[in-house]
Amino acid sequence: MFDGLVTRAAALVAAGPERAILGIAGCPAAGKSTLAELLVGGLVAAGVPAALVPMDGFHLADVALDRLGRRGRKGAIDTFDADGYLSLLRRVRTDRRRTVWAPGFARDLEQPIAGSIGVDPEVRIVVTEGNYLLADAPPWPDVRAALTETWFVELDEPLRRERLIARHVLFGKTPDEAGRWVSIVDDPNARLISQTRDRADLVVDMTLPDARPT
Repeated sequence: MFDGLVTRAAALVAAGPERAILGIAGCPAAGKSTLAELLVGGLVAAGVPAALVPMDGFHLADVALDRLGRRGRKGAIDTFDADGYLSLLRRVRTDRRRTVWAPGFARDLEQPIAGSIGVDPEVRIVVTEGNYLLADAPPWPDVRAALTETWFVELDEPLRRERLIARHVLFGKTPDEAGRWVSIVDDPNARLISQTRDRADLVVDMTLPDARPT
């Protein structure tokens, strides 16, 4: 199955001057980052220059969330700079004259890091992953339109929540704090994201053993 996903992604690359952009959507801890990283590695191994530009770089910084009163639900759809993300996608698609610099996200700091990802001129396909790529609130429909194709990643729900809680613990929360955060913040986000599943061009079940290379 994984080899087929790489082949499908590579087929998105057109002969024209524009880059292809493959979007990978899904709930928190469903495996979006894992699949995106593996796809980029598979594409490069197949001779297709590729780069990974996660949506997480467009998290609003904590100082902005504090000002807006949204830090207590960081990760919700209105805690991202969606318009900035859209502008970057449009530039990434068309600008191959020089390196395009994109923000990354430092998990240990829980903060975006400006200018930390470079998309070099030779890159032919960019893989981007994020929770809300298929959402219907503006400007997300324009984000979807900027993508060549969008896939939705899903995972067995108890396993997804277990991994999400473990991730919060890994980055500093106590188990009790992590469980409360998932119940109060992440679960409502996941319900919103799940409703966008049927808008995807492809659904990838990361529970299946052949969804990833061994």
